[in-house]
Amino acid sequence: GRHSMLPRHVQRLGRDWIAHWNGSQIFASNSPVSNCMRWAGYYPWASFPLPVLADFSANWRLPPFFGPWRQFQNSNWQLDNFAQSSCFHLPNPSMKSEGEEPLTKKRRLSGQHDTSTPEEETNFSNQKEALCLSVAQNEEKHSRKKGTVKRHWEYFCQHSRTMKIFENKEIDQSNTENEAKFDFTVMSYNILSQNLLDDNSHLYKHCRQRLLIWTYRFPNILQEIKQLDADVLCLQEVQEDHYRTEIKSSLESLGYHCEYKMRTGRKPDGCAICFKTSKFSLISSNPVEFFRRDIPLLDRDNVGLVLLLQPRFHCKTNAAICIANTHLLYNPRRGDIKLTQLAMLLAEIANVAPQKDGTFCPIIICGDFNSVPGSPLYRFIKEGKLNYEGLAIGKVSGQEQFPRGQRILPIPIWPKKLGISQNCVYEIKQQQKEENAGEKLEAAKVDNTQEIVIASEKLSSKLQHHFKLSSVYSHYFPETGIPEVTTCHSRSAVTVDYIFYSAANDDTAAQPGAEDSFHGGLKLLGRLALLTEKDLWTVNGLPNENNSSDHLPLLAEFRLIER
Repeated sequence: GRHSMLPRHVQRLGRDWIAHWNGSQIFASNSPVSNCMRWAGYYPWASFPLPVLADFSANWRLPPFFGPWRQFQNSNWQLDNFAQSSCFHLPNPSMKSEGEEPLTKKRRLSGQHDTSTPEEETNFSNQKEALCLSVAQNEEKHSRKKGTVKRHWEYFCQHSRTMKIFENKEIDQSNTENEAKFDFTVMSYNILSQNLLDDNSHLYKHCRQRLLIWTYRFPNILQEIKQLDADVLCLQEVQEDHYRTEIKSSLESLGYHCEYKMRTGRKPDGCAICFKTSKFSLISSNPVEFFRRDIPLLDRDNVGLVLLLQPRFHCKTNAAICIANTHLLYNPRRGDIKLTQLAMLLAEIANVAPQKDGTFCPIIICGDFNSVPGSPLYRFIKEGKLNYEGLAIGKVSGQEQFPRGQRILPIPIWPKKLGISQNCVYEIKQQQKEENAGEKLEAAKVDNTQEIVIASEKLSSKLQHHFKLSSVYSHYFPETGIPEVTTCHSRSAVTVDYIFYSAANDDTAAQPGAEDSFHGGLKLLGRLALLTEKDLWTVNGLPNENNSSDHLPLLAEFRLIER
């Protein structure tokens, strides 16, 4: 028999005990009990149920966690006292002492046929996942006190030229009667694609495995979105199958209209912009693909999305807001690709945002730029210019303190056939703009001028764009100088996510140099404060029990001012 070393009456007790517990194969324990044990019954020399191996061998010994008898006797060992800190499954397959592997696993490794049916395996996995989720929810209830870090709102005084932070909103009375006001909130959030999580599991060694499954993560992400209740969502790493089956429908039930652009090639995630239909209507949706088959430099599958939205409020003219969302290439050593992708996004914005009077409508650019504050790429976005002559390709994003890619950026960075000028606009549009401005010359002079422009562009190492952009976040806490963090995992904790916006003249939160060269402008009213790396590690970094992405959501409140 299977327990030939045991007396017959003990075998019978064991079978009866196992039959009694057959329907309940899941236990949670504080002690690291091996998952290859099952309860065999009571023994004459022990006053407690003793776990034994399903296949008893001559080499069997008491598991070490029992320790001395007196120590175990005082351990208050009861099923009711099992905590939720760990869960394990008592499997049906017989266990061998050699390597302690289930027979089903050994059959797969040895190529033998597994007799279990697909239905049984499916039910088994579903039971296991359902159990882990129920245990996770119970544990979450008990650990809410220690598993959350509070993020507070920061509001800006509207009358001071310097930034002041208030805990409560103040009514803004700085606007004159001829200005229409429209307040709205924008979120930028990299929600961590499940496919990318699985492919980069080394970044999440600090996380409990149950926190990383999508069925646990998505309810948390959706709950965050519900609580923050932004009018516009800019989401990155949105996996296509999840978007199609649950994300889109869940957000639509919350009153959002969703626009989505999946990455090119075989990448299963992309970017989404979702807006409350009660606040905006869609004028146009413009996807941007950074992959170009005919340009070797642009061989990556990143994308962007640019929306032109119409606010739903009564005003004197047809106001519009341009919202852009992107996720630039990660590779720290390919700054040439990052800058080219950014230039392509800016060119599309410049194509979408112009108004009839020649000015740009207010612009908001969100996303994961895979670049740190103060890096050349970051400065180019904020300052509108970058001289990249002699700049090492690995220093563009500032992701690495000692970059390995020391190759210098070529001049120009991208080939002319891309059709984008050094001013980050489509060259055809630039020529049309010059003609509309009345800069018409004779045919011979035009040809000569074009040749000069082309020759100068080939030699120019200066990039420019025409947007005066500010960052919602300052990236450092003013009191301590400690850096803010937008992403935190096993390898790093840095800022790579941003919300940039075109500031109005009287926006006291805007950085120096931001000017109102737009049709009206945006005033930053408030933002959801970020955290330090130390704050995040008090809850075991990201993801954790309550925050199910390796990025934090960024959230800002704006006022659209139309003059």
